[in-house]
Amino acid sequence: MPLVRALVAAAVLAAVCGTGAACATAAGAGHRTAGQTGTGDGTGHAAAGPTRPDAAGPTGRGGAPDDEPFFVAPGSHAARQATTWRAAGRTADAHLMDRIAACPQAEWLTGPHPEAAVRDRTTAAARHRRTAVLVAYYIPQRDCGAHSAGGAPSAAAYRAWIDAFAAGLGDRDAYVVVEPDAVPHTVAGCAQVVPAERYALLAYAVDRLGRQSGTRVYLDAGNPGWIPDPARLVGPLRSAGVTRADGVALNVSNFHTDRTTSAYGRRLSGLLGGTRLVIDTSRNGNGPHLGPGTDLWCNPPGRALGRPPTRRTGDPLVDAFLWIKRPGESDGTCRGGPAAGRWWPSYALDLAANAHD
Repeated sequence: MPLVRALVAAAVLAAVCGTGAACATAAGAGHRTAGQTGTGDGTGHAAAGPTRPDAAGPTGRGGAPDDEPFFVAPGSHAARQATTWRAAGRTADAHLMDRIAACPQAEWLTGPHPEAAVRDRTTAAARHRRTAVLVAYYIPQRDCGAHSAGGAPSAAAYRAWIDAFAAGLGDRDAYVVVEPDAVPHTVAGCAQVVPAERYALLAYAVDRLGRQSGTRVYLDAGNPGWIPDPARLVGPLRSAGVTRADGVALNVSNFHTDRTTSAYGRRLSGLLGGTRLVIDTSRNGNGPHLGPGTDLWCNPPGRALGRPPTRRTGDPLVDAFLWIKRPGESDGTCRGGPAAGRWWPSYALDLAANAHD
């Protein structure tokens, strides 16, 4: 019976949440994963970006543009946790966990063989006429040796990895966020990387993934609290291929509010000639933790789920609000958390409980 209940719950979530309706009841970004997949952070294109078919994304029932086209994968940590708690009689906690399970979240590709996982996720999404959200996170010297250290062993290995990622995409619809932290870490002075070499690898990723007809590519550009002056990012982002991407991703795995991040993004976009944005809203419902202490990005207390994923952003420059960081997965071994990317039920529960309806 527990297995039957789990399968039924997953089917219900997949059927209902594919429209975004259930996710809309939740309110609404830290670091990443060290595992194979999982986390550790409108319309139109960048001025010089590629042309994509169906720029408005998938359509909903009846042919109208679908503002919540993103795929909700069954069997997430949150969905399994909700099932476990229901079976144990923790129905109130299970209901809170549904706030996370019901919303589409990104799939992080972090290990050496991405093709099969990318193909599986995009194929499942296409079966439901949805769009997969994926994160490419395998750059050499990833996370500058911090909580999510790792990545490809060489530049050649990384290019081969990107080729395999692209093969997995095929022509199916996907949003791909390219290498969270890679540019801002370099701008901030990571001694482990040679800037020109890293930017060349990022440009390769942008160009290769952008050749897939259904793929929209967003190059990570950090968050307002990391590189406060966006002018410092302009040259590096250009070297990393941003003018050929569909835009930049902001606030990945961090906590800055939509208002703060959008304002920062507008400044950056103006310096880049109008590049577009996606914003991670997964954990920014209460904004950033203001201290005291250091590592304020790492499992800060008192945070909340943010705005659910949608293309209905209210900002003509912002293509989508996305849950790029998966709520409830640890930022690292700080404040009592498990390793980066590991599921942390009590933290997930706090995020959901603090969410604003």
